[in-house]
Amino acid sequence: MALTIYGVLALTFMMAMYALERRGTQFVLAFAVGCGLSSVYGFLAGAWPFGVVEGVWLFIALRRFTVRRRQSTAQ
Repeated sequence: MALTIYGVLALTFMMAMYALERRGTQFVLAFAVGCGLSSVYGFLAGAWPFGVVEGVWLFIALRRFTVRRRQSTAQ
């Protein structure tokens, strides 16, 4: 039961941060954290393909965060 609650909270956080990404780079970083939390959930739940995909999204989001931060610093 605790794992299910963790999964729901992790996925809800991830999706909320994704929806807020346009508001600032901190939300892109928070989305990356949510992807990491969701990846951990996938592996703990035994759904390793989900864990792998969320892990890939973690690195994609970190890359987007880095690019957006550089762009905002350059301006």
